[in-house]
Amino acid sequence: MQLKVPASFRADETMQLRVADLEIPEAGKPSGRRARTSRLDRKKELRPSPARRLAGALAPYARRLRPAYPRPDRDGWRRWAPSWRQWAGAALAGTGVTVVFLGIAYAATDIPDLNSYAKQQDNVFFWASGTPMARTGWVQRQDMPLKDVPEDVRYAVIAAENASFYSDPGISLKGISRALLRTVGSGDTQGGSTITQQYVKNVYLNQDQTVSRKFTEAMIALKLDNQMSKDDILQGYLNTSWFGRGTYGIQRAAQAYYGKDVGELNASEGAMLAALLKGAGLYDPTLSAANHARAVERWKWILDRMVDIGKLSKTERAKYTKFPEPLKRNPLYDTGQQTDYLVELATSYVKKAANISDKEFDLGGYQIYTTFDKNRETQLTDEVTKARQKAQKDDPKNAKAAHYGAASVGADGQILAVYGGPDHRTQGYNESNATTVPAGSAFQPFVYAAGLEHGVRKTREGPVEQISPQSLYDGNDGALIKTPEGPYWDRSGKPVAVKNDKGRSYGTISLRRALALGVNGPFMQLGMDTGLDKVRKTAEDSGLLSSSIGAMVPALSTGSSTPSAIRMASGYSTFAAGGTHTEPYSVRKLTRNGGQVELARPAAQRAMSEEVAGEVTDALTDAYRAANPSAPSSAKVAGKSGMTDKDTAAWYVGTAEKVSTAVVVYRIDLTKSLEPLPLEGIAGTTGDSVPYGIWSRATSPLG
Repeated sequence: MQLKVPASFRADETMQLRVADLEIPEAGKPSGRRARTSRLDRKKELRPSPARRLAGALAPYARRLRPAYPRPDRDGWRRWAPSWRQWAGAALAGTGVTVVFLGIAYAATDIPDLNSYAKQQDNVFFWASGTPMARTGWVQRQDMPLKDVPEDVRYAVIAAENASFYSDPGISLKGISRALLRTVGSGDTQGGSTITQQYVKNVYLNQDQTVSRKFTEAMIALKLDNQMSKDDILQGYLNTSWFGRGTYGIQRAAQAYYGKDVGELNASEGAMLAALLKGAGLYDPTLSAANHARAVERWKWILDRMVDIGKLSKTERAKYTKFPEPLKRNPLYDTGQQTDYLVELATSYVKKAANISDKEFDLGGYQIYTTFDKNRETQLTDEVTKARQKAQKDDPKNAKAAHYGAASVGADGQILAVYGGPDHRTQGYNESNATTVPAGSAFQPFVYAAGLEHGVRKTREGPVEQISPQSLYDGNDGALIKTPEGPYWDRSGKPVAVKNDKGRSYGTISLRRALALGVNGPFMQLGMDTGLDKVRKTAEDSGLLSSSIGAMVPALSTGSSTPSAIRMASGYSTFAAGGTHTEPYSVRKLTRNGGQVELARPAAQRAMSEEVAGEVTDALTDAYRAANPSAPSSAKVAGKSGMTDKDTAAWYVGTAEKVSTAVVVYRIDLTKSLEPLPLEGIAGTTGDSVPYGIWSRATSPLG
């Protein structure tokens, strides 16, 4: 059916033809109103949302703004190079994100509580009995108002550390960037900190060198710079910075290095102290020649820098041409008493055994429970002091170069007492721990023990033969030392011969008797028969340091080694302990603010069999009785004197009640050289030995 409409026909508003109203149904389709409703619903579903309509309206403009990439109007690699508009857009976007991030981080950062670096404490040392022994003044910190710090000293620090301190916002973006690059590249975050940042690190944060810690430091520094005045920040920095020598704060540093209050310092001294802020371990000029050179160079630079920033006139700068040498020792620490030597020993042991750094130990708060017996220490010190005073009275000329070292060590390794020197302020090194002079015939027990433990070999291919205390050797002066191939020749081509004390000859003599009388010959030959390597090993296993063992020549058996008094006492304590050796130690317990700190304790090690140790002890008992025939038979004492062939040292080492004590007397003129000098009678005679007198009175072996 078709509907034809004449060409002249025009539809108007009153006449409309709606095909929908014809309601022509189709098979299977809804008819009438239901069909019209269905079509309207579909139109609604297909109609776009307002958001889509808006996007469609903006699309033409967006297409114009969107950069063409790759760029169609460029050739080659230039098609892929972003335009300046793209770079500018990226930079703007990055800056915006960064500003938002930093703003959030700044708002979220709180200034924390002060950390332990700002709360310094003393370290307290205790006797073995638990009573206080010493309280070190290393870490005492005295806050000083900024007004009491001379302006020249203040600006020396500012010139050295942060010349723009009074104008910067508390951080250095350039410095932080450099530090971050170092961290990413090599794990090093040194450098780049302003004084404000360093102050934040000192009192609010830990010393970890990490990117996160550096970022937190910068945020706190910014906030602190807005909340505190620059003078307050500088004051806090000067009072909490580490200057070495155990000091925190410029007041204690002034006292430690120059023996005066900070208010008495001039610009030159202030510049030297400012140099220490870069690292006291590297710039304390008293520690080494290299340190001194570094300190002088930085001192000059700081003074010149003060001129550059207008805080020191050229005229005043010209006055400071001589480096202000600091005191050699910290007067806050040295008392001159024997306890200074004890503190030094205990401190050295604690740092090593507990793996504590110098800086961490200087923060304080440690309680160090030592092994030192106060009564033994007093007795030993008193007896050495009396002997020293007597020598100064009887022979003042030779007594000037006389030195006395002594130490008592238990069979379990505990150091019970030491004599370190007359005055820690004038003699900083510890005589009891000095490896200076040969042990002489006091070394013979280690040769004896090696022979008994390992046996001897008289021929190159022959079997090892066991020896006993009754084994016989040639005790004559001048006897030639032999090897399996014949006489032993020295480097000059001469055969080596025995030199007994005072040239005495003893004929054929047993090893036990030779040890009791201190005869050199049998032990020189025994050392060769046993093997000098085994002699060395026995001495080291017994407690002598490998660095002190003499050359591997026959003289090793006559005592060319140079052990300290502590190590000789430790070696003899091995015999008293039945052949087991425990490294000498001076601290039995360590706590910090009451909490236990893990401390490595030496364990006993087998140095020789119990039978051999017993034989050596018996021989040393004979030696003691031979030198002291009037001693009661009930006395359980084992000991031996030691003399050197050039009369440069005199020893006595003995054991009573499981405690071994070594005493040595020698002469060295430290103003000329470290070469030992002849004793010239300072150590007494064989019948009136000064070392034995000190030993016997200090240990009271006979009650």
